[in-house]
Amino acid sequence: MGRGVVSDLAGDLPNIDAGLFRIPNPAQLCATPASTHPPRILLLYGSLRARSFSRLMTEEAARLLRAMGAETRIFNPSGLPLPDDAPDTHPKVAELRELTQWAEGMVWCSPERHGAMTGIMKAQIDWIPLSVGAVRPTQGKTLALMQVCGGSQSFNAVNQMRVLGRWMRMLTIPNQSSVAKAFLEFDEHDRMKPSAYYDRVVDVMEELLKFTLLTRDIAPYLVDRYSERKESAEALSQRVNQRSI
Repeated sequence: MGRGVVSDLAGDLPNIDAGLFRIPNPAQLCATPASTHPPRILLLYGSLRARSFSRLMTEEAARLLRAMGAETRIFNPSGLPLPDDAPDTHPKVAELRELTQWAEGMVWCSPERHGAMTGIMKAQIDWIPLSVGAVRPTQGKTLALMQVCGGSQSFNAVNQMRVLGRWMRMLTIPNQSSVAKAFLEFDEHDRMKPSAYYDRVVDVMEELLKFTLLTRDIAPYLVDRYSERKESAEALSQRVNQRSI
C-alpha cells in the first residue's frame, strides 16, 4: 500500500509520528482493480428449532442474494460447542472459521429471546476470533442484521448484534430488518409471505450487496489505521534492534 501524502501540519502536532501520518487519499479508493467473482456472503441464524423462523428468514435472504448475483453459504449451528468448551480444532468450529475467512460479507439473523439475541447466535459470534496471527477475519467485511420476534416488533437483538459487529470491526450497513409475529409471516411451504416485512428484507439484502461490492476491494485501505501502523513500526524496530535472538 502506498504511503500517501504526509500532512504539512504534522510539525504542529508534537504527538504525531510524521512518517506514519497519512491524509486520506481519494485516489486510493479506486486504485485496486475491481474483483470479478460473485460477492461471497456467509449467513448465520440463531435457533435450532425444527421450524426455526430465523433459519427460514435466513434462507429467504440467501435466495435474494443469489438472485442478485452473490454466492452464499449458510452455517448450521447444530453441534457447535459452547465457547471455550472445546478446542478450536473441533469440526464445527473449524467449519465456521473457514467460512468466516471465505466470506466478504455476512448476514446475522437471530430470534429475540428474553429481550436479547439467543445464546446460539452469541456462541457463533464468540467462536469467530478477532485475530488469527496477523489476520483479523472480520475486519472490513460487510454485515447485515435481522431478527425475528414472537410478539410485537422489537429491535433489541439487532441493536446488540450491531454493537458486536462494530467491536469486530465490520462495516455494518445502516438498514436492518425486524419481523414481528414471525409465525404469521411464513406459509405452509416455509416461504415468506408478501408483506412490508418481506420488502424490507429485500431492501437489506440489496444494500448489503451494494456495500460489499463498494468496499470489498478497498477494505485494506479503509481499515488502515495510524495507531496500528505505529504499533507495527515499533514492533519491527524492537525486533531489528534486539541484541540477541
